[in-house]
Amino acid sequence: MRKIIAMLILAENLRHLRSLKNLSQQRVADDLIITRGRYSKYEEGVSQPPLDLLLKISRYYHVSTDLLLTVKLSKYPLNDILQMADNRILLPILVDGTGENKIEIIPYKASMGYINGYADPEYIESLQYMSLPFFRNGKFRAFPAEGDSMPPFKDGTYIIGEFVEELSELKVDKTYLIVTQGGLVYKSLEKINPDSITVRSKNTFYETYDILFSEILEVWKFVKALTDEYELIDLTDNVVKDMFLSLKEDMKKMREELKGK
Repeated sequence: MRKIIAMLILAENLRHLRSLKNLSQQRVADDLIITRGRYSKYEEGVSQPPLDLLLKISRYYHVSTDLLLTVKLSKYPLNDILQMADNRILLPILVDGTGENKIEIIPYKASMGYINGYADPEYIESLQYMSLPFFRNGKFRAFPAEGDSMPPFKDGTYIIGEFVEELSELKVDKTYLIVTQGGLVYKSLEKINPDSITVRSKNTFYETYDILFSEILEVWKFVKALTDEYELIDLTDNVVKDMFLSLKEDMKKMREELKGK
């Protein structure tokens, strides 16, 4: 399924890029040293070029293979794409009238929909969003907690993550929501390997395992969680300590009130 989607995106991008340069199929085919009939199949989405030809097309249009296969380029000004390092499109940061970030909400039971649409501006724009205080520096997104591999969060909780631009920014013992080709996982980072990361679940029932860098689509650093009662919580030691101190103070007041009666 993912291969078919990539082929259709590539076909659309080839048509778009050729149109922008006002070139004929024959001209592009001649420049690539292939027949026009062969090239037309790539624009029609009937077949996908082999890796060596895909790299040649990438150099011809000065657009990375990653963008050619995953992003609908017609949604972005070509000059902006060419000026970006490695042609990488940054996630747009939207704000509301008060300056707070608009945090897109990924719906429940839609993880595979996100896998297929995470690079599609139309899909992201179709999502509902919320704004929360103090979320101003960075790009945030809310993902649903599902199953028993995301303790202490239960179904009905949304995990809010901050976008990690580079895998080199990952830190051991931090918690991340990792978007892979197979789905979404919420894990703690245990080890960084030459070509993969070793992750563990906060549910000790599950064993640690490795995720190849090549399988990772996006990484979001855990920031806070929003419960179904609209309560913001996080897992930092200070917050947990404050929660216990607050609870202790409440219990003390309760005992004093009972004594007074």
